[in-house]
Amino acid sequence: MINGSKRIDQPIRWAMVGGGAHSQIGYIHRSAALRDHSFELLAGAFDIDPARGRAFGQQLGVDPDRCYPDYLSLFEQEAQRSDGIQAVSIATPNGTHYAITKAALEAGLHVVCEKPLCFTLEEAESLRALATARSRIVGVTYGYAGHQLIEQARAMIAAGELGQVRMVHMQFAHGFHCAAEEASNPAAKWRTDPRQAGPSYVLGDVGTHPLYLSEVMLPNLKIKRLMCSRQSFVASRAPLEDNAYTLMEYEGGAMGMVWSSAVNAGSMHGQKIRVIGSRASLEWWDEQPNQLRFEVQGQPAQVLERGMNYLHPQALHEDRIGGGHPEGLFEAWSNLYARFALAMDTADRGEPQAPVRYPGIDAGVEGVRWVQRCVESADQDAAWVTY
Repeated sequence: MINGSKRIDQPIRWAMVGGGAHSQIGYIHRSAALRDHSFELLAGAFDIDPARGRAFGQQLGVDPDRCYPDYLSLFEQEAQRSDGIQAVSIATPNGTHYAITKAALEAGLHVVCEKPLCFTLEEAESLRALATARSRIVGVTYGYAGHQLIEQARAMIAAGELGQVRMVHMQFAHGFHCAAEEASNPAAKWRTDPRQAGPSYVLGDVGTHPLYLSEVMLPNLKIKRLMCSRQSFVASRAPLEDNAYTLMEYEGGAMGMVWSSAVNAGSMHGQKIRVIGSRASLEWWDEQPNQLRFEVQGQPAQVLERGMNYLHPQALHEDRIGGGHPEGLFEAWSNLYARFALAMDTADRGEPQAPVRYPGIDAGVEGVRWVQRCVESADQDAAWVTY
């Protein structure tokens, strides 16, 4: 169990690009990173408006001289300091991710980036090559991948408790954009603008989240081909989709599906993953994160609870409070940031990579690949495309 003691000798010297006062996700990044002595927030370019960003940075306790007007100034001036930053988190609109990540890696920094990592597979591959060449860590915030019961599911599947995996059903389908929210909500507007959001809306914004959960749970299951159909039920969003269905065929014959949607009326979040085997099934829902449903054919269904001693050791290692207490998004993100810090610290000391799992540059590349293939399929009238 995590008790708050230091996991690395010194916290990672850290900055943010974006994540300002009006950011939906900025506080979650800071809350997660600053727990357990893993990171120390020393600098930032928090807002596209330099004065507003400087004022907000000071409210966070950042030295006003280290609140920069833009990311290039941040990277350049921090590189000249003996106590300059080692890592940066990028919490800006999608269309900026590639340029900022590339600049950060070229400046010798570790990166934690919101997804999608970029817009094209070519860009993603170039970032992977750059990160590898510079021995830098790139983390991608598929936040719920840090949750302990995802580790439990992975261990159970690996132990053969489900039998042969036949199907993987995934969804992230909320209802908050049933109407054209972007007309009056600046936080929603960029998500439906191809110039800022890229080639998709819900495929990249929500669909890649459960997809990565499936990759954690089923690391040996590889997509062979997929077909995708996408819709713009709010017509003004075209060509970007607000709903999509993706059918996938895996190597070995298993099948998978992902429902990505922002127009699932009445749904709060709707992120679920169900893995169906020849003998049993597992299901996890992020709105009830403390429970993992385990259903063995012919037996009463079981609900496995986070924090209980009957779970696998991997599912207990990152608990912060005992079983029965609610945990969720913040704890999962905190676990990811702790893993990012361990990997960055190991890389900085030139030691072999720490044995921690996190959504890294490969996860970022695969997320971009999946979105690109989905768009290709949907644009060919839901034709099968080789993955």
